[in-house]
Amino acid sequence: MAAPLLVLTDFFQPANRALNYAAILAAALGTRLVLLHVQRDSLLDPELLTHEVVNLNTEAVKLAFGSLVRGLPVPAVAEIGHGRVAGAVAAAVRRHHPALLVLGRPTTTDDLPDELVTTTAFELLRAAPCPMLVVPPTLRHAHAPKRVLLAADSEDFSLGAHAAPMRQLLDKLAAELTVLHAETEPGSTAAATAEALESVQRTGLTLDLAQPIRTRSIIAAHPAEGILEAAAPTETDLVAVITRPRSFWSDLFHNSVTAQVLLHSAVPVLVLPAEA
Repeated sequence: MAAPLLVLTDFFQPANRALNYAAILAAALGTRLVLLHVQRDSLLDPELLTHEVVNLNTEAVKLAFGSLVRGLPVPAVAEIGHGRVAGAVAAAVRRHHPALLVLGRPTTTDDLPDELVTTTAFELLRAAPCPMLVVPPTLRHAHAPKRVLLAADSEDFSLGAHAAPMRQLLDKLAAELTVLHAETEPGSTAAATAEALESVQRTGLTLDLAQPIRTRSIIAAHPAEGILEAAAPTETDLVAVITRPRSFWSDLFHNSVTAQVLLHSAVPVLVLPAEA
């Protein structure tokens, strides 16, 4: 059986939407889910995924888990973590070695600063550097993705041990993969796009995929704007972005391409952590 998918839940609607999407992926992959709920120690928790705090005791959490698991179309186990979210997730990743960490993005109407949404996501990446899938609140009709857009540039990167599970994901989904190169100025677009494709191919991510790999280039004032334009729901089911440690720790909120795509994408975002 393929590696499981780890789903972070607080029992609110964004988390339930992410769980539904994860179940669809797990069914396509022939794998199981691990549901994780973290009981926070303080009402002033800086890692909250929503503006609400779940004050459920252990028995109430177990009852809520039982209801969720019974409604799933795939096998699932549930776990309760304690303390800080990032630490609890990191411990679960070490135990289960998931292919993906899945979580929901809060609705834009929540009184939650953009910085807190992105901080939560990146703290999880730093504590448990595995591929992370963020499901947006706008996703109403979930289905297995068939059109995957991967934003890349010409700089070499490695996904390390995560390359094989991600290649298996693309293969099992029989998804059409498009490598996107976003530029801020017109130039040697064709050459830059070809170099971006080569950088992806060198990771082994596309090795022996049944579907042909497409390429696309786009020019925008900021790379994130170009990615979001190309990742319109009418054209794309899933957008993947590559994070490099030096790029998203130093300029997290306003300049990070990954942060902007996470905040504003109308389709699920797959964050692939590159090795330093």
